[in-house]
Amino acid sequence: MPTTVFGGFTANFLGNAPTWYKQAILLFLAINPLVLWALGPGVAGWLLVGEFIFTLAMALKCYPLQPGGLLAIEALLIGMTSADAVYLEVLHNLPVIMLLMFMVAGIYFMKDLLLVTFTQILVGVRSKSKLSLLFSLAAAFLSAFLDALTVTAVIISVAVGFYSVYHKVASGKGYHHDDHNANSDESVIELHREDLEDFRAFLRSLLMHGAVGTALGGVATMVGEPQNLLIAKEVGWDFATFFQRTAPVSLPVLVAGLFTCLVLEKLRWFGYGARLPKPVRQVLEEFAANERARRTASDRAALWIQGLAAIVLVVGLAFHLAEVGLIGLLVIILITSFTGITDEHQIGKAFQEALPFTSLLIVFFAIVAVIHEQHLFTPVINYVLSLPESQQPGMFFVANGLLSMISDNVFVATVYISEIKQALESGAISQAHFEKLAVAINTGTNLPSVATPNGQAAFLFLLTSAIAPLVRLSYGRMVVMAFPYTLVMGTVGLLCVVNFI
Repeated sequence: MPTTVFGGFTANFLGNAPTWYKQAILLFLAINPLVLWALGPGVAGWLLVGEFIFTLAMALKCYPLQPGGLLAIEALLIGMTSADAVYLEVLHNLPVIMLLMFMVAGIYFMKDLLLVTFTQILVGVRSKSKLSLLFSLAAAFLSAFLDALTVTAVIISVAVGFYSVYHKVASGKGYHHDDHNANSDESVIELHREDLEDFRAFLRSLLMHGAVGTALGGVATMVGEPQNLLIAKEVGWDFATFFQRTAPVSLPVLVAGLFTCLVLEKLRWFGYGARLPKPVRQVLEEFAANERARRTASDRAALWIQGLAAIVLVVGLAFHLAEVGLIGLLVIILITSFTGITDEHQIGKAFQEALPFTSLLIVFFAIVAVIHEQHLFTPVINYVLSLPESQQPGMFFVANGLLSMISDNVFVATVYISEIKQALESGAISQAHFEKLAVAINTGTNLPSVATPNGQAAFLFLLTSAIAPLVRLSYGRMVVMAFPYTLVMGTVGLLCVVNFI
């Protein structure tokens, strides 16, 4: 505990982040004005971008909003961009912000329906290979229409629920026992310890299949990932056009990803292939049956309403009846009105998952404003555009993929689509070629980024969730388990971009 006010300031700055990380951020803030004064805005701008990518890569040490936000504020104060420029970036990308605010919140009210769906899949399918394939396919389909973070959250909820149920039974308690610590194995009966470890491995593989599934489906539509809508907005595509233009890449990658899922389960490589022990299955089946029996008429009516809202959502998106964010708000109003959720605090919980990332996205736009003001990426873009046209989509795919592995794919896509939009407006490229590059940027930021938790928000969410320590899912283990998917999805994606786009 700090004993002085200065010590209190030091302890409070960036909270529980490591001391070396706090010192690094303070160093960045101290040297940026000096570099700007001594070496000019070009060098200072690239340094700022590198520092910001560092905060994204270190997201597990500290959420990037605070350190990245401090860097963005300093950039404004020392004149590397202006508040008006940031505001114009935000205004231009308002549909993306509305997507995050209202669509994610709207899907929050459909969680019960999604939980029932994944629970039935988990309990009803006995073959591990088929179960993994269904989990991945269901996550892909849902992520194409919903938000990948919410789909991941639902999968996590199912896993946490079932893990807690069996952990209680393995500890000699009933599965509705409230006072139980699932984080500790001290009370686990020796007879059940091996089954518990097998169950952890089983859940790890399902969680990774599901997380990869969100990437497989998320790349295909303009609402699958936040950057997809941003790209669609710049190019002028609606839902159907976006799907059609990305299909030559997204559909082959989907098939390859699902095939990889089956192969990994059959060969039991990279930590996959663990089966559900029979004693665990028996406990879970009894629990699921008990939950069904406890469901009231009101609960069943709420599930029907959520199902109808899902149909409205899909139809609204498919025919582009309104901006995506407005469709999300429609879903919120429909579900809450007909399920009795009228308390302000109940509704407010739905926005908790979306608003931190929405705030971070505004910081992204501030850094993008610096990039535009200082023309940082102009030489890079000009070099790629100087290559033969046939090579350019592949180069953009590789560049976006590598950068997305270490930072955040939304930030990378925001930068690159903005830069090639400027190239289009200056007459350097044609509209048709611009659309090809847009597909390369979309797929490049969505597919290879599964390599690390840094690249995909859904992966980072999984790693920092309650289930990760329970099933022993560490950063390193996620990277190893994602490797075969990264290799297959990246290779197939690149080949499709080069040959079909």
